[in-house]
Amino acid sequence: MLYREALNKALDEMMSRDSSVVLLGEDIGFYGGNYKVTEGLYARYGEKRVIDTPIAENTIVGTAIGMAIGGLRPVAEIMTVNFSLIAFDQIVNQLAKIRYMSGGKITLPMVIRMPQGVAKQLAAQHSQSLERLFASIPGLRVLVASDATTAYYGLKFAISTDDPVIFLEHLLLYPEKMEIEEEKHFSPYRARIKKEGEGITIISYLKMLHDTLKAVPTIEKELDTTCEVIDLCSINPLDVETISKSVKKTKRLVVITEEPKTGSYANEILNKVLEEVFYELDAPPLKIGAEDVPTPYNRTLELASIPTPEKIAKQIIIWGRKHGI
Repeated sequence: MLYREALNKALDEMMSRDSSVVLLGEDIGFYGGNYKVTEGLYARYGEKRVIDTPIAENTIVGTAIGMAIGGLRPVAEIMTVNFSLIAFDQIVNQLAKIRYMSGGKITLPMVIRMPQGVAKQLAAQHSQSLERLFASIPGLRVLVASDATTAYYGLKFAISTDDPVIFLEHLLLYPEKMEIEEEKHFSPYRARIKKEGEGITIISYLKMLHDTLKAVPTIEKELDTTCEVIDLCSINPLDVETISKSVKKTKRLVVITEEPKTGSYANEILNKVLEEVFYELDAPPLKIGAEDVPTPYNRTLELASIPTPEKIAKQIIIWGRKHGI
């Protein structure tokens, strides 16, 4: 099914199972959502459980927090991660802290789901990846859905937990057709090994995971080695154990994100992993990310500013040859 259909299926099943699950966001009701993730749910569950809101992200998140305190399990949709900045006071000072500041007496079983990343010519204000901001806030769980499997199981997990969850999707993945793998004991806190290998550990998530997998055949051919590709389903908490185990085997580490390199979440991945396995490495780790520029509108410049399968392959091949692979 399509990536967006996997999200829709997860929402539908959780709403059917639990009447306390409610949705709210801009155009999610009659219109079915800007990306059709909530299509059909308004007709099935009605306007009291699929709530169209004004264009007011601070109010959407604040209202959802009140709903969660009152015993509901709200899923708030922010149209894109760029607009979440308007709600940052609610997210940082309320959502992330109320359970802690109440000594656990108040729970916030609430999800904020939103897409991020560079799509096609949406310009700088609509093309950001902001996972590093959310992952740095104590009190939040931050999940990332790289494919239909993690979208379906991950969103169901997020809705069922009593902790506040930031659930990040990618704009360009919504229309992609993917298989949903059966996961009897799915936990987003465990990274998934998407491809096994012996020579290089490559870590990624969201759309960059797919670009990485496209680059791997060229890398393996040119360097005469095999790559182990790891998909992060969660960035807070981070599954350091799975990554470290892979690095101990391959002795080499590459981290790929769509964020600008300076201050990116890739730095946090490298820091946590190197604390565990620094002396296991046979080469300095490689970080691949976007250029430190606002994303251009011009399509040629836009592609020049972000990792692509071709650039990923080229950078890893150059790095690999430099360090004796």
